[in-house]
Amino acid sequence: MPFRQLVALGLLCALLPLHHGAPGPEGTAPDPAHYRERVKAMFYHAYDSYLENAFPYDELRPLTCDGHDTWGSFSLTLIDALDTLLILGNVSEFQRVVEVLQDNVDFDIDVNASVFETNIRVVGGLLSAHLLSKKAGVEVEAGWPCSGPLLRMAEEAARKLLPAFQTPTGMPYGTVNLLHGVNPGETPVTCTAGIGTFIVEFATLSSLTGDPVFEDVARVALTRLWESRSDIGLVGNHIDVLTGKWVAQDSGIGAGVDSYFEYLVKGAILLQDKKLMAMFLEYNKAIRNYTRFDDWYLWVQMYKGTVSMPVFQSLEAYWPGLQSLIGDIDNAMRTFLNYYTVWKQFGGLPEFYNIPQGYTVEKREGYPLRPELIESAMYLYRATGDPTLLELGRDAVESIEKISKVECGFATIKDLRDHKLDNRMESFFLAETVKYLYLLFDPANFIHNNGSTFDAVITPYGECILGAGGYIFNTEAHPIDPAALHCCRRLKEEQWEVEDLMREFYSLKRKRSRFQKKTMSSGPWQPPTGPGSLSSPENQDQAREKSAKQKIPLLSCPSQPFTSKLALLGQVFLDSS
Repeated sequence: MPFRQLVALGLLCALLPLHHGAPGPEGTAPDPAHYRERVKAMFYHAYDSYLENAFPYDELRPLTCDGHDTWGSFSLTLIDALDTLLILGNVSEFQRVVEVLQDNVDFDIDVNASVFETNIRVVGGLLSAHLLSKKAGVEVEAGWPCSGPLLRMAEEAARKLLPAFQTPTGMPYGTVNLLHGVNPGETPVTCTAGIGTFIVEFATLSSLTGDPVFEDVARVALTRLWESRSDIGLVGNHIDVLTGKWVAQDSGIGAGVDSYFEYLVKGAILLQDKKLMAMFLEYNKAIRNYTRFDDWYLWVQMYKGTVSMPVFQSLEAYWPGLQSLIGDIDNAMRTFLNYYTVWKQFGGLPEFYNIPQGYTVEKREGYPLRPELIESAMYLYRATGDPTLLELGRDAVESIEKISKVECGFATIKDLRDHKLDNRMESFFLAETVKYLYLLFDPANFIHNNGSTFDAVITPYGECILGAGGYIFNTEAHPIDPAALHCCRRLKEEQWEVEDLMREFYSLKRKRSRFQKKTMSSGPWQPPTGPGSLSSPENQDQAREKSAKQKIPLLSCPSQPFTSKLALLGQVFLDSS
């Protein structure tokens, strides 16, 4: 039977049970205020259970009411939940946790940590909390947001990850020992997402601290992945970071690849970088050509484009939200509705779903309370206002509470077929799942600010505008204020301006000199161009290009036009290029 007929048959099987149920109580759309309070209660049931039973371990084990370390012994759930506290309006607990983290978290430990997970959860969580501190009523130090204890913690954690990037390709190892660096026997095989998911956090860190090393290594890793794509424009799942050869050649938008594509888009928006967006748009063409079938996305061989796995993975459910950020709303909604049928079939998204058969895949029947479909619903609801998206939020609250809630928190669902539970509550439940649910039902939240309110802060480099909206979520749902990246750059921009004036001055002087030919024979005047110098030709060109684009006084705070913001409202890049 042709594949498209199999897909159609699978969809029919998935849809049949849905004809017997109403879309909501008495057919009405869910009440946002009611579900907002339900979500808040979910958060505190899980959060309080973690504090009482698991802190200072990384995560809660809800069935045995105790804790365990999973990603590095960072009190990870506390870091991951910090900005969610503020989004829910709890400033006093936010302030208390900031002090607890400063007193208790230590990165000088002999622990093998995931480079990817440490970045998105720890570095991202600390950066977000740092940038939200003033809004949360924390007494910030002079020079904030260009300095502060949480920023210093984020920088310390990120520096522990830098040895992983010291490879012949510039692509990082997957694991690093926080005390000793990369272990001699460490495997060189890293997943694509583990290489391409750093630009949001590392560029933010470089902008706030003035140290370019973080953004530099993130950009090199992105470039190497781009250069490693196949002739048909696809990337595989795992690559050898020493040789640059692909180890796993399955190509798709899900596990092992997902946040690479996400960070090309979000990095482009955060940094106003057209090259990153151009990379994603090229990938998007190849993805549509080779992996898309009837608004589903399959796994294919990266060099041939032939189907290797006709499955949907729960991690792929971020894709409609990402499509909304580039304004592709119609395709996003169609794909979202496909994924929503799977949720309705099981009360959650199984890790793998066989599309032709319309059922789970053996040993991949679990649902660890992942946020991706809820994340897409939140983005799309901001873009469309379609009440169907609120229905997904309602279904998520009802099913998670019914299936997953236990005395000490919420447990991973081991098998969606019989609702057996597993003894784990991952930190992303509080960082992402609950947060996106709450924001879906809370249209007035400060995260959704349209620029009508803002805070003016004084930095060592002049006045800066923060909190005006357009927050960019990292892949762990930690919001970054893009305006903050401009708050600590003035000194560099002033130096570029002075250097341009000096070049102009020396050029005029040479022209007026009676010894012009002699002066010119030694070449035009150039500032020092040593490693890292702001006067290097590359940085000079970037400065001139930036100055020409912005056309704003260098000592004023840059203001992004509305269409250039993330804003959660659909079309972002209107330039056809």
